[in-house]
Amino acid sequence: MIPASTYLCLAVAIVAEVIATSALKASDGFTKLAPSLITVAGYAVAFWLLSFAIRAMPAGIVYAIWSGAGIVLISAVGWVWFKQSLDAPALFGLGLIVLGVIVVNVFSKSVSH
Repeated sequence: MIPASTYLCLAVAIVAEVIATSALKASDGFTKLAPSLITVAGYAVAFWLLSFAIRAMPAGIVYAIWSGAGIVLISAVGWVWFKQSLDAPALFGLGLIVLGVIVVNVFSKSVSH
């Protein structure tokens, strides 16, 4: 059984990565100091927490969850915060990513529940 703390570390790593990626967009190519510092700190926190999740779960599964959830969340942030539009194929693809993360977590025997 995977401890809840492993999933908590993974969830916070995902949020940190989304914050860092949002700040990266706002940093304007690292020309703005505050967003640049948030980017570096956010990625450092994300990878540090990701290292704890990888200790308890297979690296491929952790990365699939981390990247899939991150893609969906950063797309939502881009849509709301940066006013970036998402067309029907993009939304469909994001839905498939969500479905894939659910299938891995619910049905895969690679993740011990």
